[in-house]
Amino acid sequence: MFWDTTIILLIPALIFAMYAQAKVQSTFSKYARVRNRYGYTAEEVARKILDSMGLYDVRIERIPGNLTDHYDPRAKVLRLSESVYGSESIAAIGVAAHEAGHAIQHAKGYVPLTVRNSLVPVANLGANLAWPLIILGFFMGAPGLHLINIGILLFSAAVLFQVITLPVEFDASNRAIALLQSNALFTREDIEPARKVLQAAALTYVAAALVSIMQLLRLIIIRNSRE
Repeated sequence: MFWDTTIILLIPALIFAMYAQAKVQSTFSKYARVRNRYGYTAEEVARKILDSMGLYDVRIERIPGNLTDHYDPRAKVLRLSESVYGSESIAAIGVAAHEAGHAIQHAKGYVPLTVRNSLVPVANLGANLAWPLIILGFFMGAPGLHLINIGILLFSAAVLFQVITLPVEFDASNRAIALLQSNALFTREDIEPARKVLQAAALTYVAAALVSIMQLLRLIIIRNSRE
């Protein structure tokens, strides 16, 4: 059912996704072994960035896992993974600064972040229900067209979430680099490696969005061919 000529649309996107994943892993691994010249830990840098912006009420917590780092806007907590929290590596500090960038976005009411956060419930619903409805609809034949349309609509919400994520992530990385420089937390020699880490990470978001867009286009083409 889903293995037809439209699969060609997905192949370039999937190849790019594999490249992006390999790129982020190799880049992070490379600079995870390089200590920043000032000897700061990732947690210290995140704290300095937050304090420089007056965000004294944003807490920083250590959490289990590897690269499970994220900012929780509801609790106003920046959570750093065990592999990042106490690390002095350029890679870890780049990640921590990026997450601090999200906290700053939240504090400043950055519109794309606000829109993305509002889409979370719909995107989750779409991610969980879209495919079961689409597959069931195709098995039902013509009577299932309504289910297919609902599934595609829900999948579109998940795709929209990923697309809106792009400016949010790029902006957080740009803020991170700018704040590392303006607060003199990195030397000039350390800035470029940190930029490479964040650029590699950004590729994974671009790849995920591209795969989803191509999948949505493919579903629409298949759906139209069944009418």
